[in-house]
Amino acid sequence: MRRWMASGVIAVLGLAVAPLLSAAPASAQVSGCEQIQKLLGERQSIVAKLTASQKAKKKMTPQEACSAFGRLANNGDAAIKFATANQDWCQIPASFIEGMQTDNKKVSGFRAQACNAVKQQAAMQRRARQQAQSASPFGGADSITSGAGGGMRVPQGAL
Repeated sequence: MRRWMASGVIAVLGLAVAPLLSAAPASAQVSGCEQIQKLLGERQSIVAKLTASQKAKKKMTPQEACSAFGRLANNGDAAIKFATANQDWCQIPASFIEGMQTDNKKVSGFRAQACNAVKQQAAMQRRARQQAQSASPFGGADSITSGAGGGMRVPQGAL
């Protein structure tokens, strides 16, 4: 499941970032617009790490996926906020902003799935610890019951 999440995000992210990067030299000349290039550079770095992980056939743990998609979603939020606020000044196409918003919704969905897996895993570990603490150290197999309902201890040590 994680493999298709990463490949879907990677494919989608490439579509959103490409148009602005090709126009980057023109928009970089406008004072104050360098921030969008910085955000997109960070985004490319995160996507590159996801791609490298996928190509290495290394499955990400839920914690790693939650963290990576969290960084990607936060980066997308910042890029969308900046691009929307500076659309006219930095000559950012509306289609780029729309694409980023669509991509970021998908990334947020992937992040939610990964982070929910982390929460479920933590809850299962917590339940297992609680059950282990409340269970008898012998697992209830330290006595033999006779038909009368009484118990008799099994001898301990070497037999």
